[in-house]
Amino acid sequence: MNRYLDVLLRLSIWFLLTADISLANSLIGLCIALLLPRSVTRPSALKEWVRIIWKIIIAIPQAYIEAIEMMIRPHYYEEVVVEKVKPNRTPGLIFLDIFLITFTPKTIVLNYHKDGWYAVHYCTRKMSRSNNSDRVNALAK
Repeated sequence: MNRYLDVLLRLSIWFLLTADISLANSLIGLCIALLLPRSVTRPSALKEWVRIIWKIIIAIPQAYIEAIEMMIRPHYYEEVVVEKVKPNRTPGLIFLDIFLITFTPKTIVLNYHKDGWYAVHYCTRKMSRSNNSDRVNALAK
């Protein structure tokens, strides 16, 4: 089942990159998705895939709400926060986690550290009380 989800994810990325769903392009994308090498990792549970896809579906209206909110009430402050990656994530799920964070207008992943951390940039309306810049700088080295 995970093999099909990996192919579906790769094919979705292909369609997003090419913006063409013609038969010829679909066949080329399918061939590329099948020929790309797979990494040897723990197979992810279907439950994790369903959960992250549900979060992406919920994030679509949230992204519109945040975009309108940023136009009405500008966000003048920024902060960079270091967040821990959820344990036992496959590369496909890590990609979808990063996509989910970056999809909304107020956040973007600046860096993914192999030791299990994301550096996330947030736009906020108020100044943050905590400053994680020292930790971000330490991880960036």
